[in-house]
Amino acid sequence: MSVNQALIETKELKKYFSTPRGPLHAVDRINLKIEKGQTLGVVGESGCGKTTLGRAILRLYEPTAGEVLYSGTNIFKCNKAEMAKMRQKMQIIFQDPYSSLNPRMTVSEIIAEPIIVCKTITDPRKLEAKIEELMDIVGLADRFLNAYPHEMDGGRRQRIGIARALALDPEFIVCDEPVSALDVSIQAQILNLMMDLQENMDLTYMFITHDLSVVKHISTNIMVMYLGECVEYAASDELFKNPLHPYSKALLDAIPRPTLTSRHRKREVLPGEVTSPIKPAPGCRFIKRCSHANDKCSKELEYKDLGGGHMVSCSLY
Repeated sequence: MSVNQALIETKELKKYFSTPRGPLHAVDRINLKIEKGQTLGVVGESGCGKTTLGRAILRLYEPTAGEVLYSGTNIFKCNKAEMAKMRQKMQIIFQDPYSSLNPRMTVSEIIAEPIIVCKTITDPRKLEAKIEELMDIVGLADRFLNAYPHEMDGGRRQRIGIARALALDPEFIVCDEPVSALDVSIQAQILNLMMDLQENMDLTYMFITHDLSVVKHISTNIMVMYLGECVEYAASDELFKNPLHPYSKALLDAIPRPTLTSRHRKREVLPGEVTSPIKPAPGCRFIKRCSHANDKCSKELEYKDLGGGHMVSCSLY
């Protein structure tokens, strides 16, 4: 990872949830850095802790342990007033563009809500101009100002969510699978929009997804998660060119390839059962599904930098 000061940095971040059977390790010992203007893609299958990580970084979930540094400031030590100001710099785009919008509010009311709550604009005329500007930025026509979410398709609903996230002029946005609920053609439009916004507004993203083919186009670096832990971290091009962890290789192998010859290629199907995230045993949590598992895998593993910031947690290296 870069030695430059990151906009977002986590140190040994943990988030456990209490269950009758014991603590569920949703996020465990996550260390990451995201420099200003860059995008960190976070990938992994459903239930691996991607969304919990994003919400813990925003302090929507209080952590079990660890730190989240925003420009060097540990946000977990901020009081209520300091956190209110900090939240204006950090926003989130939710996965479902319908359930994340209030069905009883119009488009203009939804976009205006964070501005009104934070009192960043109090003049009604300036507020109206700001709403129209945000709608123009995300590609929403003025005729939708007084429309309700149910009157719009998924792509336009997600544009509303993006406009709402931009309303307070943030620096950092957690994008929680923002295109997974959309058609493929609409996905491309939203991805292009987000990349344009990042370039024009100098935004920093954490882009959460389970689809590696999507994250490749938008990410500077990629972190692969499995059952709450980071198993591999590398630059986007490096991860696709030289995946090291068996789980990363399996994810890449699952990407559909639109060629006639791909129907004959052999795909690695992961065997075994998923390890329970409740009180997991020491060692690699991928051990039951890995064809390369050995005695070393049952012991505590360390992250190793194999050069160029390519880090992996695996007994094979």
